[in-house]
Amino acid sequence: MASVREQILSSLATTLASTTGVVAVYRSRAEAFSRAEAPSLIISPGPGRCRRHSTCKLHWTMDVQVVVHTRGNTPDLLADPIISSAHALIMADTTIGGLAVDIVPTNDDPQIDQADMNSIWWVHTYEVQFRTSEADLSQG
Repeated sequence: MASVREQILSSLATTLASTTGVVAVYRSRAEAFSRAEAPSLIISPGPGRCRRHSTCKLHWTMDVQVVVHTRGNTPDLLADPIISSAHALIMADTTIGGLAVDIVPTNDDPQIDQADMNSIWWVHTYEVQFRTSEADLSQG
C-alpha cells in the first residue's frame, strides 16, 4: 500500500483535475512545457518535518507545492482564476478525505519568464499535517 504521503499527493492531484481553465494536472513534472500544454498545474512534495505525536504515532508536516503555469501577454492575470479555482478545491476539504489533520496555505511565489511568449510559474505552497503509525507509513 502507498504511504499516507503518497495517498495525499494522489488525492490532491485528483481533486485539482477539476480546476477551471487548465489543460492538465501533472505530478512532479520535470520536462519543459510546450505552448499547447499551458495553462497547467503541477503538484509536487516539498520539504517535510516530523515529530512524535504519541506512543507509536508520528505527526508529519509536509509542504505541497501547487504550481500554476500559464503563458500570455499578462500571464499573472491569466493565472488568477486558475489559482482561485485550485485554492477553493483544496480548501473545500482540509482533511483531504480524512488523510490529513489539516491543510493551510503558507507561501505564494510568482516567477515570470520572458520567453517567446511571457510565461509564469506561480508556486503556491500548502502545509499539510498528517499522522502515521511509527512502524508503517501507509497507516494513519
